[in-house]
Amino acid sequence: MVIVLAFFVLSSFGCRNASHTEKPAVSESVSRTLEATQPNTVETVPMLLPHNLSETRTEKITHVVLHFSSSVVRKPEQPFLVEDIIDIFKDYQVSAHYLIARDGQIYQLVSEDRVAYHAGKGSLDGYPEYADRLNQYSIGIEMLAIGTKDEMSTLIHGDVYDSLPDGYIGYTQAQYIALNKLLDSLLTRHLDIKKDKNHIIGHDEYAKNRKTDPGCLFDWSKIGLQR
Repeated sequence: MVIVLAFFVLSSFGCRNASHTEKPAVSESVSRTLEATQPNTVETVPMLLPHNLSETRTEKITHVVLHFSSSVVRKPEQPFLVEDIIDIFKDYQVSAHYLIARDGQIYQLVSEDRVAYHAGKGSLDGYPEYADRLNQYSIGIEMLAIGTKDEMSTLIHGDVYDSLPDGYIGYTQAQYIALNKLLDSLLTRHLDIKKDKNHIIGHDEYAKNRKTDPGCLFDWSKIGLQR
């Protein structure tokens, strides 16, 4: 997706490796039945985006894609207001299923049975059929965060970055706790998603050399995976 003001569209290099923790495969029909019958047990605040920022899902959900966002270009002094992020999504016609605020509050922006516009163009090792189509197979999760100075260099000047409070950089413990809860819920309800780095990925692993999120400051070990 093309957007200048939110961090999930950065163009520098990301950090990536893989580890694997498999769980038994299930048929697509069983997975779809469980998806339909098991409720989302994570507490979320509904803040649904306009219907035109998503579309009907026709493929099974197999992946989770992690992103970061902020409005630091517009408001470096206050870059994490959820309402501002929503406005950016609307302005640039993009979307994600969930957004995790700095305090760990989870907002649902798009229903899981709809395709959100978060991944854009790219390719995924081992899934050639997903080229430029990962949206169709995935859940997109945005986290309010700011990356390293190098990762942010295409968006803001170095002096602006240096003026940001240390607490704005990277992720909060509350976000990791919330993300773990959300992932546990997704894995319970969508059995084609496996808890490994083949299925839970960063945007940078799909949009190689184009995106950096969730960035080098994201600690994969805090969700039980290795970079």
